[in-house]
Amino acid sequence: MKANLEDIAREAGVSRMTVSRVLRGGSGFSDATRDKVTLIAARLGYVPNRLAAAFGADQASTLVGMCVPRLTSGLFGHVLDGVDRALTRLGYQLMIGANNHAPEEEEAWVRQVTAWRPAGLILSGRTHTPGTVDMLRSTAGPVVEIWDLTTSPIDMSVGFSHEDCGAEMAQFLVRRGRRRAGYVGALARADVMGAARLQGFAETLSRAGHPLVAREVLHDAPGFYAGFYGLETLLSREPRLDVVYFHNDEMAIGGLAYAQSRGLRVPEDIGIAGWGGMEAASILPRRLTTTIVPTTAIGKAAALALVARLKGEPGQDVTVIPTRLEPGETG
Repeated sequence: MKANLEDIAREAGVSRMTVSRVLRGGSGFSDATRDKVTLIAARLGYVPNRLAAAFGADQASTLVGMCVPRLTSGLFGHVLDGVDRALTRLGYQLMIGANNHAPEEEEAWVRQVTAWRPAGLILSGRTHTPGTVDMLRSTAGPVVEIWDLTTSPIDMSVGFSHEDCGAEMAQFLVRRGRRRAGYVGALARADVMGAARLQGFAETLSRAGHPLVAREVLHDAPGFYAGFYGLETLLSREPRLDVVYFHNDEMAIGGLAYAQSRGLRVPEDIGIAGWGGMEAASILPRRLTTTIVPTTAIGKAAALALVARLKGEPGQDVTVIPTRLEPGETG
């Protein structure tokens, strides 16, 4: 039979409420009491009922909901890891959902999750339906919008500017002497953050006097093969491009594979630039020209901002997590 709070309280000679506070990391008791209760709980094999802790009527929820674009995204995997590690240390549990880059799916997820009265919510991006915004503004818990920075958040924002990432890469490539740039993207009409990077890239090229020559934005999810055939399609239309900017590093690696298959030298015949600082790029024989995104740091900062708000501690409404352009050897 599983031990419960009453069993631990009886053996420790303290109240059930004291046991509950100790096991939740609370305060109001001596170190000796904490050590005694912790040791007895471990000896009895106590397993906390997280569902009761989250939704019990006599205590606050310990659940935090987080919705990301895609569960298969390598970059968001690191963000989730940063959030989960930070929340776990602080006594909270993470509930994860995905919206598949569809604001309507995010709204449905928010409606379901808020019915459980979570302690707070973490959402990716700053584009939401009016219904989602109304629900978020009426919720009692804190809300953190991550990844795509906004200076006017619903509650708090943690991230960086995707448009600035594209603009910075354009400036860099122009300085390197590139004059006929192309772009290969993915998730057409779905990924607003990828579209923001493209916008910053194209507008900066135009201001520099070297407008974007061609673009190929696929409906497919970003990946190695999408980058391979995206570059193939792009170069079949515009064979004289001297550099191509990709939606992310995986697509850039696919583009590198296509260039190699056609005997094109990188960067001599054509430059290749990615985005994200993804792990797969670390094994390339040449360092990829890309933008490093501190994914784990974004997750940790979001979790800490949310918990600070829950505790009534002072904090920032907007937290900028800087990205870093990696010059590499392919651009």
